[in-house]
Amino acid sequence: MLLKDFYTVENIEKISDEKYNATVFLNKEHAIFKGHFPGNPVTPGVCMMQIIKELSQEILGSSLILKSSSNVKFMALINPEINPKLKLELDFSGDVETEVKVKNTTFFDETVAIKLFNTYKKA
Repeated sequence: MLLKDFYTVENIEKISDEKYNATVFLNKEHAIFKGHFPGNPVTPGVCMMQIIKELSQEILGSSLILKSSSNVKFMALINPEINPKLKLELDFSGDVETEVKVKNTTFFDETVAIKLFNTYKKA
């Protein structure tokens, strides 16, 4: 985990060979929220992208290097004091031996917070 104690994984559920759902809890006490932003914490988009990468690595059992991102849409602010529980849907495709494509949709409650498509190179 790049950001120690930033989040905890409650579960990762295999839906099919290509699709997984994960539930994570953000640590509202993490130091990053003291600066982003004082009195109004917002989860940085780059931190969410790191969570997606780390979950993908855990599912695939391989280190990954981000090659490209496309269709990145931050659709709602994630305040860890109000919505610490996130559900991430991860759809995998591509040549799993060398390059992996991950389509992600992240929710809190019924609200879509993030949609993106990442391509990773296996390390």
